[in-house]
Amino acid sequence: MAGERWSSGTGFLLATMGSAIGLGSIWKFPYEAGANGGGSFVVPYLFGLAIIVVPLVLAEFAIGRAGRSNAVESIKRLAVAARRSSGWRVVGGLGIVTGFLILSFYAVIGGWALAYSFDSLVSGGGEASAAAAQGRFDALLASPFRVLGFHFTFMAATALVVAAGIETGIEAASRVLMPVLFVMIAALACYSLVVGDAPAALRFLFAIDAARWHPRAWLDALGLGFFSIGVGLGSMITYAAYAGAEVNLRKVAVITVVGDTTVSFLAGLAIFPLVFKYGLDPAGGPGLMFVTLPVAFAQMPFGGVLGFAFYLLLVLSALASAISLLELSVAWLMARGMSRASGAALAGVACGLSGVPTVLSFNRWAQWHPLAGWPGLARSTVFDLLDFATSDVLLPLGGLGVALFAGWFMPRHLIGRELGLSGAGLLILVLALRFVAPGLIVVAVLAPWIF
Repeated sequence: MAGERWSSGTGFLLATMGSAIGLGSIWKFPYEAGANGGGSFVVPYLFGLAIIVVPLVLAEFAIGRAGRSNAVESIKRLAVAARRSSGWRVVGGLGIVTGFLILSFYAVIGGWALAYSFDSLVSGGGEASAAAAQGRFDALLASPFRVLGFHFTFMAATALVVAAGIETGIEAASRVLMPVLFVMIAALACYSLVVGDAPAALRFLFAIDAARWHPRAWLDALGLGFFSIGVGLGSMITYAAYAGAEVNLRKVAVITVVGDTTVSFLAGLAIFPLVFKYGLDPAGGPGLMFVTLPVAFAQMPFGGVLGFAFYLLLVLSALASAISLLELSVAWLMARGMSRASGAALAGVACGLSGVPTVLSFNRWAQWHPLAGWPGLARSTVFDLLDFATSDVLLPLGGLGVALFAGWFMPRHLIGRELGLSGAGLLILVLALRFVAPGLIVVAVLAPWIF
């Protein structure tokens, strides 16, 4: 990765937004909000973003630009320079492993979206009934070879972009994907609010029922914040390593988080008015996009066109985030002497093969529950376990490691220099990294097991 740089601050901003705005914003936020009571979920989600995620994004940016390398090497360099143990590089290694695991199933879901966009283009995007929509989704999941075909196609596209490099690959793709994504999601939200049940959707998304604030909901909200923005992975460390000294990292961090949150709400506004208009279940879970919405599309004028646009949007958002997840591993391989093209090919093939168990967990391994004797996880498939382990365990642990390293062991003047902070602003950030973020992460992770 030596010598590679973003061509401008705008290119860096669009790339970080692409990293943050993905399936977590457009696929996972609506179904998590639907399953956890709408506005009652939004409050802890926003709280977690403001108190935990933003300080961690700032910390990762500072580590990346100061360390000028991948997540492992950046943390190691800063630790050694501060006369601390080089063992802190484990935090970066944990992020790379977590990113690899996430991409292994993330690409499968990206493949679902690719399949639905293709089907919508060919035969329309709707189904006459919920049973028909469920049957269509079940038929896709029951066809492992078809799902694998779309999965590997999605991974190949991701690897090709990463192999092309920072400026001509990742940045060039982000300059196209991000504007298109914002225009499409805004247009879909406006259309849905006009033709759907806007009052019911707004009440659902913004009305608060504190009785639903149970520990699991708060953990889900925190986990989604980590999953959506990508903190705890080292993606922001890796991307910041390519940023020039002239880039205002604080501005990029704030715009990235605000942009991701805006897209999440636009996704909710694109989906829930249709859900309530046609009497569908907002708590449709992971299948909300693939089972619930096709019924709405079937009942709408130009539903096939809208369905194609929506699933194409899912593909574009997934691709933008998948690129950053793959870059984590590729940057690490490049630091060990491998060329970018070879690293992208190796990591892409390895991640594609690692997605096979997720594909099988929806058909041939659907009845296999690896932790059948474990309370709370007895009915979990391979996909369920990967989702839980990454979102609820590994990502918070990675974030905890970043917070502790940046707050306690990284020289304060380096944080201030990279972020342009001093005085009270720098003190507040350091205190947040030392005490607030670690404390809340530990409480959120442990609470569901205690209460």
